[in-house]
Amino acid sequence: MLRVVRNSTPAAWLLSALGAFGAFGALAACAGVRSAAAGRRPNVIVIMTDDQGFGDLGCAGNPVLETPNLDALAAVSARLTNFYVSPVCTPTRASLMTGRYAYRTRAIDTYLGRAMMDPGEATIAEILRGAGYRTAIFGKWHLGDCYPMRARDQGFEESLVLRGGGLAQPSEPRENARRYTDPILFRNGEQVRTRGFCTDVFFDAAIEFVQRDSEQPFFVYVAPNAPHTPLHDVPAELHAKYRDRDLTAVLPAGSDQADATARVFAMEENIDHNVGRLLAALDARGLAEDTIVIYLQDNGPQQARYNGGLRGLKGSVYEGGVRSPLFVRWPGRVAPGERAVGFGAHIDIAPTLYELAGVELPAGLDLDGESLAPVLRGEVDAPPERSFVTQAHRGDSPIAGHNVAVRGPRFKLVHATGFGAEAMPADVPWQLFDLATDPGETTDVAADHPDVVRALREHYERWFADVSRSRPDNYAPPRIVVGSFRAPETVLTRQDWRRVAAARPGSGSDGRWLLSFAGDGSYDLRVISARPLTAVRAVLTIGELRREQEVAGPTDTFVFEDVEVPAGNAALRVDLELIGDDRPAVRESAYQVRITAR
Repeated sequence: MLRVVRNSTPAAWLLSALGAFGAFGALAACAGVRSAAAGRRPNVIVIMTDDQGFGDLGCAGNPVLETPNLDALAAVSARLTNFYVSPVCTPTRASLMTGRYAYRTRAIDTYLGRAMMDPGEATIAEILRGAGYRTAIFGKWHLGDCYPMRARDQGFEESLVLRGGGLAQPSEPRENARRYTDPILFRNGEQVRTRGFCTDVFFDAAIEFVQRDSEQPFFVYVAPNAPHTPLHDVPAELHAKYRDRDLTAVLPAGSDQADATARVFAMEENIDHNVGRLLAALDARGLAEDTIVIYLQDNGPQQARYNGGLRGLKGSVYEGGVRSPLFVRWPGRVAPGERAVGFGAHIDIAPTLYELAGVELPAGLDLDGESLAPVLRGEVDAPPERSFVTQAHRGDSPIAGHNVAVRGPRFKLVHATGFGAEAMPADVPWQLFDLATDPGETTDVAADHPDVVRALREHYERWFADVSRSRPDNYAPPRIVVGSFRAPETVLTRQDWRRVAAARPGSGSDGRWLLSFAGDGSYDLRVISARPLTAVRAVLTIGELRREQEVAGPTDTFVFEDVEVPAGNAALRVDLELIGDDRPAVRESAYQVRITAR
C-alpha cells in the first residue's frame, strides 16, 4: 500500500490548461499508464444503487421483493459475504472512484460544499481512460457539479448525470421539482429533457454505449438514483403490485411505512429489470465473457424494513448501514461462489479492477485499498487480515471518534453517535461486537475483551491522524473554478455553498460559494430566488467587490450585468432583502446563481 501525500487543489490556470480529462488523468497519460496483460483488456461495468438495503434482494432472503435478474447475476458471480461501504453516499462514491478513504479526498458529507472531491484525486475513469478505455457514467456522480469536479473533468468522456445528490433537490433545475419521470439531466454538460423513468433513462444510455462498435474496451459506471427518496414518482404498475401485497413480513411491528416500502420495492424491481436488459445487451453482442460486471450498493436503506437481520439503517455505522452485497461476474476468469471468509470494502474496487484489467499504474499512486483479484479468482480463500475504518457525519470537518466503526478480522468496534449531528453527542459508549458469533450486533462484549477494544481504538487513532494530514487544509473544500474555457457557464447551487455558521435573524438559508476566478474577466450573474419575490434589494458580494441593485417584483430571477472580477480566490454571496412595506426586513440568500463570462 503506497503512501504519497498529494498536493492540494491545483491552481486555476493549471486546471484550465489540463482541461476535461482532469488533472490526474492528464498526468496519468503522460506517465504512460498501460496494460500489463497481453491482448484485449476486459470491458468493465460497475452498477451501484442508491439507498438499496442489504436485504433488498431475493437472494438475500427478502420474502416479498422480486429481483430475478440480480439473483441470477449473484448465482454466477463471486460474492463477498462481508463487504463494507460508508454510512452515506458521497463518501462511498469517493472511495469507490479512488480506492482511497473519503477523508483523504475532501468529499466527507453529502451537501453544503462537503461533497466535492478534490480534482487532484485519480479516479478509475482517469486511470482506465489513460489505458485506452472508453469511459462513461450514467446516473449519480455526487462528487461535484462544477468545474473542475464534474464527472467529465474526472475521466469520463461521456456523461448523462443529475446534479447533486439526486433529483428534486436544490441542486436541480427548478423544473425538476418532484420529477423522476421525464427528468431534466445533463448530457456532457448540456441540459437535456429526457423521456421515461430516470432509471430506465440511465440504463437506456448505458445499453446504447456498450452496443457501439469500437476496438477499445469500455468502462461504464451505472449509478441510478433509485431507490433514494423522494418516493412520489415511481413505476405505477410495480407500485400497484407491491401495494397490493402483504408486507407484514418485511416491516417492523406497528410500522406505517407500507406504502413507502411498496414504492421502494417498485423502484428496486425496476432496477432489477434494467440490470437484466443490460446483461442481455452484452449477450446479444457476444461481450459477456469479455466483460467484468460488478454490482454493489452505496449504503444501507433509508427506511426501516427487512435488512437481512442486520442492525441499523443508512447513516448508521452498525452493519445495516455499512454492509453491501458485492457481486463480481467475469465468466471463465472469476470463480463463482460465496467468499465468506474475511472482508472487502469500497476502497478495494479500484485496485481490484486495475489488477483484473492488467493496468500498470503510475508510480506513486496513493491507494488505501487492497486488490481482491486473488480472492475473486479463487487463488486464495480470503483477503489478508487487516482492519478497516468507516466513518461519516455532518459537519465541515470530521471529529475524532464521531460515528465510527473499526472492523477487525473478527471483532468490530462501534461508536454509534449518529450521522446527523455536527457535534458529537456525549455519553455514547464504545461497543464491541463479535461478528463471528453475533452478526446482528446484539451483544456488546467490550467488557470481556478490553485488549481488543484498546487495540482497535489505537488503530483508529492512527488512522484518523493519517487521513487528516493527507494534504494541507485537508478538510477545506476544493474551490469551484470560474472563467475557464472548459466551463463558460458556472451554475452555483446550495448543494455546493458553504453555510454561514451564524444565520441572521429573520433569514432563511444563508451561505456563500468559495470560488477561484481563472483570470480577470467580466461576467453576467443571473440570480434565481427560491420563490417569487416582491420588490427586493439585492446585494452581490465577490471578495472585496460589492454591487447593489433594487429589483421590481414580483420576480424570481434577475441579472447583475457586466461585473468585473479580478483573478484569484473569492467568496461569492447574494443577499436578498424584501423592501417597500412596513414589515420587519426579511432576508434570504439566492437559490442559484448562473455565472456567464461575457
